[in-house]
Amino acid sequence: MPVVKESTRVEYGKTLVKLGEEYPDIVVLDADLSGSTQTHHFAKAFPERFFNLGVAEQDLMGTAAGLAVGGKIPFASTFAMFATGRAWEQIRQTIAYANLNVKIVASHGGVTVGEDGGSHQAIEDLALMRILPNMVVLVPADGPQTRAMVRWAVSYPGPVYIRTGRMAVPVIYDDSYQFQLGRGSILREGRDVTLIGLGIMVQACLEAARLLEAQGIEAQVLNLACLKPLDWELLVDAAQRTGAVVTAEEHLVTGGLGSAVCEVLSERWPTPVRRIGLRDIFGISGKPELLLKHYGLTPEDIQEAALKVMAQKERPAGGGRPELAAISKR
Repeated sequence: MPVVKESTRVEYGKTLVKLGEEYPDIVVLDADLSGSTQTHHFAKAFPERFFNLGVAEQDLMGTAAGLAVGGKIPFASTFAMFATGRAWEQIRQTIAYANLNVKIVASHGGVTVGEDGGSHQAIEDLALMRILPNMVVLVPADGPQTRAMVRWAVSYPGPVYIRTGRMAVPVIYDDSYQFQLGRGSILREGRDVTLIGLGIMVQACLEAARLLEAQGIEAQVLNLACLKPLDWELLVDAAQRTGAVVTAEEHLVTGGLGSAVCEVLSERWPTPVRRIGLRDIFGISGKPELLLKHYGLTPEDIQEAALKVMAQKERPAGGGRPELAAISKR
């Protein structure tokens, strides 16, 4: 059977229209990129509730904050690079600091933006949003997870950042999937190593697990799509079970998933970790598939990292360190 693929940005646009029919207080704002962010569907369906602020991302966030104060549920969208980079101060001061009910759904995250090049490839957006108090940070892995997250965000009374992507990705979940704040997913059980993905890298982790299986290695695969708040209990349990962890993200290894995982494990259950992602470098222009290979973001790269981190284990898989049990429960 052919693999079903969906673009997370496209599913965001479709979901907005459905939610607009259910919630008359939803308003949508864009920064002259509604075709790319897919908010143009909402603009067509509800023109009186759509606002194009032009190429003025600071105004976009400030206006969204004002609408939230007025009782509306604003969804503000533009490219992730401009949402989190150009408007970071406005997000901090007028949205996060005030804990306002604004949903920032930014598209074109990561290097799979492709030919637009490094100036448009957001590789630091998750770090910029994760450090903000009050901000929830979500990165859906496929279409069903996108739909569930956007629908959940409507009823959550606070700021949310959701990163969507440009390219279509394989569908992992079915339509019964329901998002829960602070909860990750176990997509595959295993006892030898844990592979943790974010966004498009979740599928890469699943493919890497199949490569490892051919070598007789059982890899557990987690999707920590809720980057903040992170499901630390699931993470610690996985580390205790397998004794080795690989993280994979279409983002700098600094400040994103890899950093979040290392922060948790260093305090609760010290475990060897290998991080797959960009390392202190900007993106370049190219075909998405070639860029993923260029930056070491392929299933084969994850497979190699898994073999290396397994060699760092200090205890057999499935074992434990009783002296750390109390720490892991704190």
